Amino acid sequence: MQPYAGAVTRAVAFALDLLLLQGIILVMGGVAALIVAAFSDVSLDSLNLNGLEVALAAAGWWLAFTAYFCFFWSLTGQTPGMRLLGVRVTTVDGPLLRPRRGLVRVAGMIAAAIPLFAGYFMILVNNRRMGLHDVIAHTVVRYVEDEQPASSVRRAPSA
Repeated sequence: MQPYAGAVTRAVAFALDLLLLQGIILVMGGVAALIVAAFSDVSLDSLNLNGLEVALAAAGWWLAFTAYFCFFWSLTGQTPGMRLLGVRVTTVDGPLLRPRRGLVRVAGMIAAAIPLFAGYFMILVNNRRMGLHDVIAHTVVRYVEDEQPASSVRRAPSA
């Protein structure tokens, strides 16, 4: 059984994922702005954002955040940042998360962050390195065993 991932590894993986997600959103926003500029006479300099537009942008960011994490956790148990650092999230029993459990885990991440990130400090004192979001979603984050591709498996020499 692989050891549980600690707070620093998990935080670095999360930061890498946020950088990647923000880059994706930035590129998509740039492409959308170019399309709007090409087919209309709207100038980005003259835009005055009101509360509704800011709220819609924030909702879009949270939707992208939720979709990004739930997609990768359900597909492979690893976001790109987690893959780089060699960790995987699974249920306490072992299988990968289903999308619904991923949604619960994202909601738990938000709840863990609200009281001054207190829910994340649980990772430092819990034997299984579970934060509040892991406790709520019944998940654990472990280091991944070294997996070798099938082509690199050693074969016995033929006689």
